[in-house]
Amino acid sequence: MDRSAILPDGRSFDFWERPCAFDRELIVDGNAPNASDANDGTAAAPLKTIGAAARRAEPGTRVRIRAGLYRECVRPVRGGDGPDRMIAYEAYGDGPVILRASERVSDFAPSTGWRLQPGPGRARDVSGVRVWQYALDPELFRGYNPFCAVNILHDRLFIEYDKTDMTPYLNRRGCVFCDGRPLRQVPLYCRLAEEEGTYWVEHNGQRVHFRLPGDDSPDRHVIEVTVREQCFAPEVPFLSYIRVSGLICEHAATGAPVPQRGAISCYRGHHWIIEDCEVNWSNGVGIDVGNECWHHEPIEGQLIGYSVVRRCTVRDAGVCGIAGLFAAHMLIEDNLIQGTNWQRMELSWEAGGIKLHHSVDGLIRRNVIRDTLRADHLWLDCGNENNRITGNLFLNGIEQREAIFIECTRDGVNLIDNNVIWGVEGRFDPARVPEEPGSSGWYKLREGEAVNGYGVYGEGTDRLVIAHNLIARCRHSGYYAKPVPFRMGHADRGGTSRRARVLNNIFYDCGEAAIVFPTADNAAEGNLYVRMRGGYLRVMYPEPEVCLNLPAWREFCGFDLTGQNGWFDIEPDEGGALRIRESAYAPIGLPAQLRRLALIRDPKQVAPVAALPEVPADLFGAERGDATLPGPFATWDGALSLPKGP
Repeated sequence: MDRSAILPDGRSFDFWERPCAFDRELIVDGNAPNASDANDGTAAAPLKTIGAAARRAEPGTRVRIRAGLYRECVRPVRGGDGPDRMIAYEAYGDGPVILRASERVSDFAPSTGWRLQPGPGRARDVSGVRVWQYALDPELFRGYNPFCAVNILHDRLFIEYDKTDMTPYLNRRGCVFCDGRPLRQVPLYCRLAEEEGTYWVEHNGQRVHFRLPGDDSPDRHVIEVTVREQCFAPEVPFLSYIRVSGLICEHAATGAPVPQRGAISCYRGHHWIIEDCEVNWSNGVGIDVGNECWHHEPIEGQLIGYSVVRRCTVRDAGVCGIAGLFAAHMLIEDNLIQGTNWQRMELSWEAGGIKLHHSVDGLIRRNVIRDTLRADHLWLDCGNENNRITGNLFLNGIEQREAIFIECTRDGVNLIDNNVIWGVEGRFDPARVPEEPGSSGWYKLREGEAVNGYGVYGEGTDRLVIAHNLIARCRHSGYYAKPVPFRMGHADRGGTSRRARVLNNIFYDCGEAAIVFPTADNAAEGNLYVRMRGGYLRVMYPEPEVCLNLPAWREFCGFDLTGQNGWFDIEPDEGGALRIRESAYAPIGLPAQLRRLALIRDPKQVAPVAALPEVPADLFGAERGDATLPGPFATWDGALSLPKGP
């Protein structure tokens, strides 16, 4: 039995995939001397473009694509008939198959006619600055010029303009790449003089001006400009039973969601399999798997989601790695999502490594999501039921408010188990943090919006189960929840943040608290608190708020009767594995106080706790038995080698 596939309601996730019977094969080989879209698509007479194969493919067709660089957007025109009669697009296996939404350009000239000086009275030395210009060839832009369109799309209602730097939203979607990496767009021509590796777009989107690193000449580099919105996406919605395997999609000029339009797009279809693919440097969204936009007219009985994204790598998505609206029954497993939200568009509320709305019966497991900038690693937004988030690594949240955000979910249960959350910096303006000299800040339990940084954040979410996780190095707290009663009106999108169960976790070195409950109508048991300081266990209502240590937590709330305090080290080594061992440094405190806290110095002395039926195996699949250690590991012997993704 696959114990990591058991959903919170006790049912196993329904793996709908079946062996496919292909009765036709089409070969694409863009580098073959005799390749032509007029050929019959056999190995002896291959097609030149993937798009030609997409126009011919019927249910039961497998399109096999030989290695090469394909500068096209593949537009499937039909889907399969069912799980055993899919249409498959797959790399042949003889080298990388790259779909690139950019074109290589040349014919550069020195930039003229524009002022590098910032203005009167503010002269700067620009003698060594070399700016080049390129007139965009209209033949490259057929129906879509991303240099004419700004990033933000039609739904702007949720942006908080008073808090938001609108510059990235109003930048153009078109990018300039030098040797495969994008230059940084600036809003004014004169700012090219301030930084190398930048570009600027003229108002009509017909010409770009750019400055290379080292003020080098573009003739020594590969210069590409984005000309297509997507890499693999149907033009008509609802195509289903399509499999995409082993493709590398790059440089898509997608806009900021919503709509959610990815470099690889299911375009409102269901039962897709996207596996072993790479998405690099998408301007907005890497992969979209849902209904695209909430402004579409609902269709009675239309399935949305039911798709698989596995063993994919999504690097440097501008806003969101994997996005899905109303995407039910999703399987997202074994992916690496890295460097998301370099556009810094988190306050449009669609940014994240994975962002799903109204996710039901979903399984998100064994993913590595890291280096997310100013956005969540994982965000389940409103109406989420019976989802399991298990065996994932959520690492290095840069200027991040929270690693996992479960929002406004009043019904059902969602389970977060066997994950490692490590490093949540917090997203705040240090200048807004008030100075509190001496002991004036010691007696505050509530912190304003100036400081945050949570491992798991439940906003108006009831019945959340957080079990057997390692939650470490969060700027504020490991688990933080607050009610959202004002959204419990006609839309029924609010919740009380009650009846959460926080069980058998390890909270390590979190800055302010391990657990912050909004009310006492929650539960905590079997947790291990390591290197926590001060009143790290909190209940905020009814007033007065309480800020407790473990003995008081037990006495006054009845929580964590089997909980434990520890003082030892949990640290990654040079190879990325975790080591749990005694600390060379003792905690600071009066001897009598330290005795009452019963701090465990030797991690081998941590007592087992009662195992949970919901989490019978650990992160590596080892059976826990009736009693087990807190956290995601059944044993702490040696170095714990963590997954690194595909």
